Amino acid sequence: MKLLWSFATAAHSLAQCPRWERREIAIVGRSNVGKSSLINALAGSKGLARTSSTPGRTQALNFFTVGEDLAVVDLPGFGYARMPAEQATKLGALMEEFLTRRATLAAMVLLVDIRREPGEVERNLAIAAARRRLELLVVATKCDKVGRAERVAARARLGALGSSINFCSVVNNEGIEPLRRALLAVGRSAASSRRGGPVEA
Repeated sequence: MKLLWSFATAAHSLAQCPRWERREIAIVGRSNVGKSSLINALAGSKGLARTSSTPGRTQALNFFTVGEDLAVVDLPGFGYARMPAEQATKLGALMEEFLTRRATLAAMVLLVDIRREPGEVERNLAIAAARRRLELLVVATKCDKVGRAERVAARARLGALGSSINFCSVVNNEGIEPLRRALLAVGRSAASSRRGGPVEA
């Protein structure tokens, strides 16, 4: 059964985040990796998450409800050089606080452009997920742009981040349904094995 996705709220601090019992899945990645487009594809709605040709538009924690018990959180992108340093530092601190202290966070979806080498930030995010014992799903985006040989090389590169590698494309919907099922499975698993309580940074 396909669950209804809806935009809930945008938060600029941990204090502004919703107070609910939903299990949350954070969507993280570089500013041009296609986070908003992927959320729209997963939701089956082109206009749910705002997309832009200009990287770095997401500058808050955007919460989307999925059915009755799950939420997806679109985090600000990182690595956009044109963003003022002060703003980048502020958003980085917001992301770190959310990922380390948000008690209802159950999983992280780490997006990486399939044509790119994972950088230090991606590696640190994977480490942060492991420290919190979050379920980690690594998603290789823009898979329609490469051939089989490039995919084999990408799987080897991305394997250093985690064991669950998902190849996706919002152009032809490759991998969207399996990823959607994986997210719902994370929600069901979290429901039965929550280890609640904030985690210290």
